[in-house]
Amino acid sequence: MSVKVESHEKFENIYWAVFKDTGERKLATKNLAPGHTVYGERLIKYEGEEYRLWDPYRSKLAAAILKGIKVIPIRTGDRILYLGAATGSTSSHCSDIVGSNGMVFCVEFSPRVLRELVGVAEHRRNMIPLLEDARFPWKYRMLVPQVDVIYQDVAQPEQAKILADNAEFFLKPNGWALLAIKARSVDVTAEPSEVYKKEIETLEKRNFEIKDVVHLEPFDKAHAFLVMQYKP
Repeated sequence: MSVKVESHEKFENIYWAVFKDTGERKLATKNLAPGHTVYGERLIKYEGEEYRLWDPYRSKLAAAILKGIKVIPIRTGDRILYLGAATGSTSSHCSDIVGSNGMVFCVEFSPRVLRELVGVAEHRRNMIPLLEDARFPWKYRMLVPQVDVIYQDVAQPEQAKILADNAEFFLKPNGWALLAIKARSVDVTAEPSEVYKKEIETLEKRNFEIKDVVHLEPFDKAHAFLVMQYKP
């Protein structure tokens, strides 16, 4: 199958894989660990480089891009604190984006899940797995430096509070945060729109300036994805 790779028109180190026979375009990142996959994603070669197709049904960041998010503030060399890294699907794509001069500090609460994440990090020197609970950022304050970006995807109540608490410890002034709000994890009885409203109000009270919001259907139900800047 003939394929070419083009840079994304807006976002650094994110690409389109264009399949010439069908015209279909799929998101991709340049593989920092050539020959290795993370979640069974397809690898493609183009002009001497290897790329990983990025599945929006497995990654809320990819879904947000396809839903038209206006800002993805992740750059080459950035340091990211990733809260809720799970087995590394999205955090490994962040690893690709920041490159070998960047760093992704991956906080994960489940020991079983972390074991899989450690296997991913073995091939990626810029990923640091941490067995910690994102609700208690002071417990890992000696392990994580000031960061450029916080990315959060945790199935917990008080998701906005968790992000803001971590920002006070780790996020540089005018740094960025990306948050996937899982409405059913916050309050299963409330309408998702009400959950989003309350979480956004909490974030604004905690010095975040909301830059964009998209809803992730059909990729994820009852999810909103926020991009914001920290203005302490």
